[in-house]
Amino acid sequence: MAKLVLLRHGQSLFNLEGRFTGWMDIDLSERGRAEAGEAGWLMKSSSLSFDIAFTSVLKRAIRTLWIVLDEMDLMWIPALPCWRLNERFYGDLQGKSKAEMEKMYGCAQVQKWRRGFSERPPAIALDDDRYPGMDARYRDVQESLLPRTESLQDTQERVLPFWRALIAPELQKGKNVLVVSHGNTVRALVKHLENISDQEIENVEIATAQPLVYELDDQMRLVGRRYLGSAPDGQQKGK
Repeated sequence: MAKLVLLRHGQSLFNLEGRFTGWMDIDLSERGRAEAGEAGWLMKSSSLSFDIAFTSVLKRAIRTLWIVLDEMDLMWIPALPCWRLNERFYGDLQGKSKAEMEKMYGCAQVQKWRRGFSERPPAIALDDDRYPGMDARYRDVQESLLPRTESLQDTQERVLPFWRALIAPELQKGKNVLVVSHGNTVRALVKHLENISDQEIENVEIATAQPLVYELDDQMRLVGRRYLGSAPDGQQKGK
């Protein structure tokens, strides 16, 4: 029976500062590095091992993966980064203080942008330095696929083709898979795996560096789900 572990990266510097991050390439805080090490130790202590790993192209997820694999003595396994596993693109909110945005737009509106399934924040312009088209790492991505803003629904639509094409086939071969990504990307996968409604997903939050373990049979049916560590229901530490 194949195992899939979904892991949100450790605390980033923008998490620490209370800023919207999105696709901005912000590194881990010292606490985030420690969280990543603890996640690796926890998985190794639980006798978990992996055949392949996937992550985003953002350094907070990549570094978390490196630390985890080092802790587990698994740095030799294939590890594939892809932009489709990036965090939700927060548009014009990216880099801005959550508290300041609540003062500007109101708490209710910001909450809708953060938690709602189909709510999109204000978009950025094509000539904005934060637009992915300005970043060399996305030069091979079709321009029509590069976001200027995203809802969670948009994020899920970006992630699921990658799930179907690359992650699910590895699980179907019986391989154990580790996915190190971001809060909303993990929420999108959790929604898909657990068939969570558009309304219920608003209440699901993903803690930093808390391994979420799924067991799937050869028909990709979910037969088990558990957290390792202190996040039994996945509803602590907001985005």
